[in-house]
Amino acid sequence: MGSENIKIGQGYQRRDFLRTVGIGAGALLTSQTLAASETENADQKPNVIVIFCDDLGYGDLGTFGHPTIKTPNLDRMARQGQKWTNFYAAASVCTPSRAGIMTGRLPIRSGMCSDKSRVLFPNSTGGLPSSEITIAKALKTRGYTTACVGKWHLGHLPQYLPTSHGFDSYFGIPYSNDMDNVAEKGTPVFKDSKIEYFNVPLMRDKEVIERPADQTTITKRYTNEAIKIIQANKDKPFFLYLAHNLPHVPLFRSKEFAGTSLRGLYGDVVEEIDAGVGRILRTLRKEKLDKNTMVVFTSDNGPWLTFNEQGGSAGLLREGKGCTYEGGMREPTIFWQPGKIKPGVVADMGSTMDLFATICNMTGAQVPDDRVMDSYDLSPALFGDGHSPRDEMIYYRGQQIFAARKGSFKAHFITQPAYRRGERIVHETPLLYNLNHDPSEKYDIAKKHPEVIEEILKVVERHKTTVKPVKDQLAERITEKN
Repeated sequence: MGSENIKIGQGYQRRDFLRTVGIGAGALLTSQTLAASETENADQKPNVIVIFCDDLGYGDLGTFGHPTIKTPNLDRMARQGQKWTNFYAAASVCTPSRAGIMTGRLPIRSGMCSDKSRVLFPNSTGGLPSSEITIAKALKTRGYTTACVGKWHLGHLPQYLPTSHGFDSYFGIPYSNDMDNVAEKGTPVFKDSKIEYFNVPLMRDKEVIERPADQTTITKRYTNEAIKIIQANKDKPFFLYLAHNLPHVPLFRSKEFAGTSLRGLYGDVVEEIDAGVGRILRTLRKEKLDKNTMVVFTSDNGPWLTFNEQGGSAGLLREGKGCTYEGGMREPTIFWQPGKIKPGVVADMGSTMDLFATICNMTGAQVPDDRVMDSYDLSPALFGDGHSPRDEMIYYRGQQIFAARKGSFKAHFITQPAYRRGERIVHETPLLYNLNHDPSEKYDIAKKHPEVIEEILKVVERHKTTVKPVKDQLAERITEKN
């Protein structure tokens, strides 16, 4: 993105403007094209694995404080790598969040968020536009094998599937595991979940290979598929996006994990995911790929609290999935690459959107320069003694800005609990919290710091100047004929 392509408000320096729209130092590259040489030695190109959970809460892992869910593999991964405690998803629900991680852009820029429909459904006609550049597309220019395993939820029609967005292969379900509900009306499908209640398709590339998907074995099969991909590409660079469709309800786990957790069914599900992470890390060590592979573990949004014991925990954070309080968007996040990533706990701010610029920096791929990006390169914090360049976060709910963070301060302009459980309130004077002192967002300090609110309002206004109208991809659905 060149400065000549965007009108910059009078008095703003270009450096400040780029930080406002989300392009950190080191993220904007000078190339005019995504084309790059594929002739470099493959041994010098790092592999990347992103493990993305669904509805996993900030407090659902042992290393993030859960007292009864045992996650020894993720706990070890955190000790050997970096645990990030201020890491955000791009949105508080599935579809827009996944658009953010794939493109390094806020979903408002791609049309992948909506005030009419929060996510895509089996009868939706839209999806991630072909004009968007995914991490997979960027890495294909560097000779990478790219594979998507698990939940996609960026469009189930052929033109929107992973194989149309830079992935060489796909194995998974195209949308949430609670969709295609075919149970008799009134059946308590989540309290006593059965495979046959949800006619969700399991796909291989663009073909349905199983319907309904056997969700009791799906976590294990995703892990098996991931290991096959690692072993098949051990002599060439690869990018693996493993997106579990759990612990989103309905909850399922394999027989081996039934009743193993003190936390009950939800704990069984999380502990099976943890076991799968352990198998993947052991495979990397066995194949001597561990030092050349960065593994990232995080989640798409906070826990679905409306399902009570079937949902997870946001720990000390307020609220959960579906809202812009911290529990809805701050995620448990771990980075791991032995010998490359310096172990520690990182309190710097980061986002799933930042994976785009970070991975591009690692691999030599180009960050698109023909569009506004919201991705910062986290390399200084991951691989050196520096800090994350991200200092701001915009919190969207649908197409509206509900809150914004700058530094340790967060202002709420509109508040509403998740999934219409409470009243939508527009605050004449925004609420203000110091998240470093008050991560639970209990103590409004707006009266003490009007100057901070003014500063955050300026951040939001500058951001708004970079947002252009695009087609709402989530609003349109096929209506059934009577």
